[in-house]
Amino acid sequence: MNAKLRKVREDLDKRFDAYRAKRARAKIRATIIGITGSSGKSTVTKLLGHILASHGSVHTQVLANTMNSLVRMLYKRIKNPAELDYVIFEAGASGPGTLKPMADMLKPHVAVVTMVRLEHFSAFKTLENVAREKRTLVDALQPGGLAILNADDPHVIEMASAARHRVVTFGMSEQADYRVTDVHAAYPDRLTMAVHWRGGVLELKTPFPAEHFWLPTAAAICAALELGVPPEKVAASVETFQPLANRCKVLVTEGGPQFIVDAAKSPWHSIDLAFDMMAKATAKPKRIVLGQISDYAGSTRKYHYAYKTAREIADQVIYVGDNAHRSGAGQEDRDSGRFQELRTPREVSEHIKKTAVAGELILLKSSARLHLERIALAWTHDVKCWVPVCGKREGCDTCGLFEVPFEEHRDHVRQRRHARRWQRLRHLLGG
Repeated sequence: MNAKLRKVREDLDKRFDAYRAKRARAKIRATIIGITGSSGKSTVTKLLGHILASHGSVHTQVLANTMNSLVRMLYKRIKNPAELDYVIFEAGASGPGTLKPMADMLKPHVAVVTMVRLEHFSAFKTLENVAREKRTLVDALQPGGLAILNADDPHVIEMASAARHRVVTFGMSEQADYRVTDVHAAYPDRLTMAVHWRGGVLELKTPFPAEHFWLPTAAAICAALELGVPPEKVAASVETFQPLANRCKVLVTEGGPQFIVDAAKSPWHSIDLAFDMMAKATAKPKRIVLGQISDYAGSTRKYHYAYKTAREIADQVIYVGDNAHRSGAGQEDRDSGRFQELRTPREVSEHIKKTAVAGELILLKSSARLHLERIALAWTHDVKCWVPVCGKREGCDTCGLFEVPFEEHRDHVRQRRHARRWQRLRHLLGG
C-alpha cells in the first residue's frame, strides 16, 4: 500500500471512529465533567474522580487528553454507560484549534478551568490565544451547565463575563464562591488548607508536599460540593488521595534520600513553584536536579535564572541533559561541588548513589522527555533502561519496562502478549 492510499485509509478510520464516538456519547446519561487549564488539570481530574467515587460510579480519563483519547474513551473504554453516574475527562490543548473539537464532542455538563499560562509557547505565542482555546470548553457546556472558574486568574474569570451558564468560582480572592485560606506546606509537613463556602468552612489535610497544590485541590472540592458530595466525604477522600506519579510524588527510601519527583512537565511558570516548595521544606540537606525546561530548550537566560535561584535554596544543584551547559555556573561553584553538570540521567543516578546522605531531600524537576523519575526508581528497583531519551510519552511507572534494557523492550512486550494469549486460551479450554 503506497503512502497516499495509507493516508486515505487512516483518514477514513478516524472519521468512522469519530462517528462511533458521537453515537456513544449520545447514549451516556451520566454527568459529564470536562477539565482543562495550563496546569493542574491532571491532579484535578484524578482527585475529583477519587472524591466522586465515594458518591457514585465514575469513569475517569486522566493524562491521555487528546482528541484520539476522547474518541477511544467514548466508544471503547466506557463499557456500560447506563451504570455510570459521572464521566470525567481531562482536555488538553497543544495549539490553537485543538481543544474545540474535543469540547464539541464531549458536550460537558460541568466545565472546570484551572489557569491560563503560556505553556506550549511555540504554538500559542500569547496568553490571549491560550485563554481563547480554554474557553471553548466553557462555550460547549450543555444548557443549564456549570462553569467552575479560577477567580484569581484574570484570563479565566473573564470567561464568566459572557457565559450563558451558571458560574461558580474558587480561589483566594475575597469574591470567590469557594475561598481558600490558611494554606501551609513545609515538607515533610503536607499541605493543609481551609475552604470557606456557603455551607461553612471545610478544613482539609492533603497528601501534597507543596503549597501550590491548593489550586487543583480547591477546584476539585468546588466541583464535588456543587455536585452534592457531603463535605465530610470530601474531606476524607482528599486525605486518602494518592498523588499522580511524577507530579511532586514523594518517594522516601530506606536509609537513603527522600525524592520529590516532578518530572512529568516543566513549563517555565512551574519552575519557581517547585523551587518555592524546596525553599520551604525543612528537610536537609537539599539537592535540586534540573533537566529540560519546556518550550525553552535553547534559552540560556532561563537556565541562568533557574540556577541563580536554585543555588540559594539547595546545597547542590545538578543540571542534566543537552542544556546542562546553559547554567552559567561559575568555576568556583564547579570546583567546590556546589554545581554538577552531567549529560544523562544514569550519570546523575550514579553520582547521587555515591554521595547520598540519609534523609536528604532531592527534587527531580524536568519535562517528561528525560524521564528523571528513573533516578528515584533506581533506589527501589533494578533500573536497566537508561537510554537518555526513549521517545515514550508515558512515565516509567506507566510504561513498566524500566527493569528491562531499552533495546529489549519490543521482544519483552511481544513475549508478554504471547504469554497472555496462551493464558486466556488455557482458561477458555478449562485448563
